[in-house]
Amino acid sequence: MLPDPTTLAVLVVIAFLSGIGITAVGPGGIFITVALFALTDVSSSVVAGTAMTTFVFTGVLGSLTYLQSGELRSTSGRRLAALVTLPSVVGAIAGAFANTVLSDGLFGIMLTGFTMLVGTSIVYREQRGLDSKWSFRTDSTLGILVFGVLGFCIGFLGGLLGVGGPVIAVPVLVVLGVSMLDALAAAQVQSVFLSAFAASTYLMEGAVSIPLAVAIGVPELAGVVVGWRVAHFIDPSRLKLALGGSLVAAGFALIFS
Repeated sequence: MLPDPTTLAVLVVIAFLSGIGITAVGPGGIFITVALFALTDVSSSVVAGTAMTTFVFTGVLGSLTYLQSGELRSTSGRRLAALVTLPSVVGAIAGAFANTVLSDGLFGIMLTGFTMLVGTSIVYREQRGLDSKWSFRTDSTLGILVFGVLGFCIGFLGGLLGVGGPVIAVPVLVVLGVSMLDALAAAQVQSVFLSAFAASTYLMEGAVSIPLAVAIGVPELAGVVVGWRVAHFIDPSRLKLALGGSLVAAGFALIFS
């Protein structure tokens, strides 16, 4: 069942803006989850499952755009994408199953806490001009271990909270010293697999609204292309501030929803 026309129109606008955020700063997809949670009467499992279903397609399109612009053509770019993607699949399935035992109240608290914590930390670091204290090579043993563990954790949180990989991966990769565009590119690839495995788990549980997924997925894809272009025309430091600010805004939206 689709919501009333007014609510549906609001969801379409939010979906378009979310698509821009996915490829421009990373955490755009979280606004889809927030909007579904706040504006519809579906359960938290259906919120997560429906959102994850749309993220499969935004991830495919986002990966193609960053392949075209070159970030996924380099050896290091492809290696980084693989390192954070493969373990995230296992994490996503585990997180999706864990979501089924969460109450709606606890789901909301966890989603709010996560967005506010990550958002405020990024804004603080950028305003203070703090550089990353870490830098890991994707071809070193330590780097492989760090990015692998990171991938699993991203997958688990993504599957648990119904947020796409870029929401979590981009902020964390930036903190670890990865460039903004490389982080965005790797996160798009990860989103395809993370979201696909999580969405399939929700689908088996009957926790995906296909009508809602289509209604918000189409404008979301249009926004993905716009966001990719935005990311290549704006200074990375401004993108990082936008990244943190968008997460803080999402947190406040959840608090007052």
